[in-house]
Amino acid sequence: MSKLKNKTALVTGGSRGIGEGIVRELAAQGANVIFTYVSSDEKAAQLVKEIESLGVTVKAIKADTGNKQNIEMAIQSAAELGKIDILVNNAGLFINGTVDDQSVDVSEYDRQWNVNVFGVAHTVRSILPFLNDGGRIITIGSTGASRSPYPGMGDYVATKAALSAYTRSWARDLGSRNITVNIIQPGLINTDMNPSDGPFSDHMLQAVALGRYGQPKDIGVAAAFLASDDAQYITGTTINVDGGQSA
Repeated sequence: MSKLKNKTALVTGGSRGIGEGIVRELAAQGANVIFTYVSSDEKAAQLVKEIESLGVTVKAIKADTGNKQNIEMAIQSAAELGKIDILVNNAGLFINGTVDDQSVDVSEYDRQWNVNVFGVAHTVRSILPFLNDGGRIITIGSTGASRSPYPGMGDYVATKAALSAYTRSWARDLGSRNITVNIIQPGLINTDMNPSDGPFSDHMLQAVALGRYGQPKDIGVAAAFLASDDAQYITGTTINVDGGQSA
């Protein structure tokens, strides 16, 4: 399958988990992929090696989405391949803590907002001069943006709700350039941060219609669809990939 052949994509936070699933699927469909990562050097190098076997260009760049200079460097690197066609905002943090928990370091919440919201906004603003007309902006949110299923998620789900609002606004802003802007909201996805065999997985699965965790590839497939010509009339939209958790 080569629906994205000769397209260039930048994926933030692409070395593991959902980001890795997105990188693999975009590359499998023919896209050249530049992805950022923060700390997983060996994982990033191994992913590059595996994807190169598909015959596409792939590059890993160590860059923190919360650092403006890092993001601008990553965009410049992607632009060296020519105009950029696809941006996937995946990098994010999860800081847990109830509003009445006085032991939480508030600076961690600030860092979460800086990466999850302000970093995404800066990435979008910085990439627009390099993004092709007719390009795609895809952001990874959370079903928690519209529902807070557990205590202690307030700041995290608030950041994801902000991304939903940005998505709708940016779709309006960029429609004249035929750039589509959409958000994917994953539910329970089997990653090292949220493993399907975790201590609370059985309890959480009770809310999932399909009764199982999704895989990173499920998010990758959704992102690849939104990046393709098949989704050219879809913009300002939220796609839940959650096995019916939000039904």
